[in-house]
Amino acid sequence: MPRTSSPAAKANKDGQEPAWSIPSLREPRYSQSLERGLAILGCFTPKRPVLGIADIADDLGMSRSTTHRYVITLVALGYLEQGASRKYRLGLRVTDLGMSALNSTGLREHAHPYLEELRQRTSYTTSLGVLDGTDVLYVDRVRSFRRGQGAIDLSLHTGSRLPAYCTAMGKLLLANLPESEQRELIASMKLTKRAPNTITSKKALREELDEILAAGFAVNDQELAAELYAIAAPVRNEAREVVAAVNLAAHSSMISLEELVDALGPHLVSTADRISARLGYRRDDEQN
Repeated sequence: MPRTSSPAAKANKDGQEPAWSIPSLREPRYSQSLERGLAILGCFTPKRPVLGIADIADDLGMSRSTTHRYVITLVALGYLEQGASRKYRLGLRVTDLGMSALNSTGLREHAHPYLEELRQRTSYTTSLGVLDGTDVLYVDRVRSFRRGQGAIDLSLHTGSRLPAYCTAMGKLLLANLPESEQRELIASMKLTKRAPNTITSKKALREELDEILAAGFAVNDQELAAELYAIAAPVRNEAREVVAAVNLAAHSSMISLEELVDALGPHLVSTADRISARLGYRRDDEQN
């Protein structure tokens, strides 16, 4: 498609609204400027985290001068950041909004006391995560006080992201997706080796996800980082959908993977079930 000089020109030539336009929402008080600004933020994805003015302009069918004006405003407000390459990435203000949205669902509020209790009971780091595209997004994280645990904490914190395919929480969440959505996400992934046992074959990943779905439980055996073990269990909502995952992570010098699964797995599943109950989930044996 040839480049156009402005959204209006694109609309006139193609007979359609620009890519960023949502005509059905328009009414006298509708703000086209706000629509454009939000459309720019929407161009940034896990697969395309860094974009230039030309990239954004082409995506949205806007002129480069108009795009640049909006981008400069978003940078000034902290929603975008400019790197050394003169390209842009999402700023921390966007993360703040995302975390506020997550908090508004009550998920973190409901889960945090249970994560604290699980950390106290097991002495290991525990986290809560949700799937965001091909990443797992950390909604909450309660660190272990054990000496040496910091070696595998990887500086992760609330708001951190990791590729889903090499984490226990991410694999569990992928396993519970509808088949078509799961297939589409896996097709878009690049499986890079990050640790001794990282799964780098998409066929092997699909087989692993089938096993996780059957077991209702996921294990990470040094797939994200050397000497890191983790296990994850699902959190479900009232509609019985898997909406999040809870994990326990430990350094391999402190516990064997078998012991982590057999001895602490039941505590993890119990914690996930209690969070699920706070979200309205009821097991089959609890149904009226």
